Amino acid sequence: MLTYPDIDPVALGLGPLRIHWYGLMYLVGFAAAWILGRWRAGRPGSGWTTEMVDDLIFYGVIGTIVGGRLGYMLFYGFDQLAANPLNILKVWEGGMAFHGGLIGVLIAIYLFARSHRMRFFQVGDFLAPLVPLGLFAGRIGNFINGELWGHRTDLPWGMRLPCLEFPAQCADLPQGTAWSIPVHASQLYQAALEGLALFIVLWVFSSKPRPMMAVSGVFLLGYGLSRFAAEFVRVPDAHIGYLAFDWLTMGQLLSTPMILFGALLLALAYGRRSS
Repeated sequence: MLTYPDIDPVALGLGPLRIHWYGLMYLVGFAAAWILGRWRAGRPGSGWTTEMVDDLIFYGVIGTIVGGRLGYMLFYGFDQLAANPLNILKVWEGGMAFHGGLIGVLIAIYLFARSHRMRFFQVGDFLAPLVPLGLFAGRIGNFINGELWGHRTDLPWGMRLPCLEFPAQCADLPQGTAWSIPVHASQLYQAALEGLALFIVLWVFSSKPRPMMAVSGVFLLGYGLSRFAAEFVRVPDAHIGYLAFDWLTMGQLLSTPMILFGALLLALAYGRRSS
C-alpha cells in the first residue's frame, strides 16, 4: 500500500502571509495555458496573435476564479455561504468547483469573442486544449490539501492516511490507530484522466484542422466521461451524499449535460461538414 506523504499545504510563510500550494497550482495551470497558447498562436495560419492570447488568458483567469468559487459555494457549500457570506472569499482553504469555473469561462469566452469580433466556438476550440493541464495542477492541489478522498480499497495502490492528520478517516478504528484503512487517491485519478489523458487527446486531435465545434465537443465529452467515472470511487461531500440510487453524485449530475452537449457538438460539427 502507498502512504500519504507529509506535505505542508503552506508552501511559503512570510509572517502573517501564507502562500498555499493550492493557490500556486492554479498559477501553474494558468501559466501553462498562457505558454501553450502563445506557442500555438505563433504557428503559421493560426489566426491568433500573442496579444490576443494574453487577453484571452486574462479573461479566462477571471472567469475560472469567480465562477469556480461561486459554483462551489452554490453547488456544494451553500450551508457555509448561508452561515457566513464572507466564506466565499476563503479561496485559500480550497473549494473550487469545475462546473462553476466552466460557466465562468464560457461567459469569458463570449465577452472575449464579442470584443474581438470572433465566433464563440472559434475561441472555444482554441482554448479547450489549453485547459487540461490546469485541471491536472488543480487536482494535485487537492491532493496536497488532503481533500476529496475516495472510498476504502484493498487494491495495491490504495493510500494510507495518518490518523492524526485525518481523524475522520479513522473514526471507526480503535483509539490509538496510527494509519487509516487504505483509500482511493481519487484526486490523482482525476489528475491522470481529466488532466494528462485529456490534454494528450485534445492536443493531438486539435493539431490538425477540424470543423468548428469539434475540439470543444471532444473537451466536454472527455471531461464529462472522466469525471463521471472518477465519481464512482470518490466519496461524495458528507453534507450532500448520494442524490439517487446510492451511487449518483452531484459531480455526476453536473457532468451529464457536458457529456450530452459534447456529443451534440461533435454531431453538429461533422454533420455540417458532411452536408
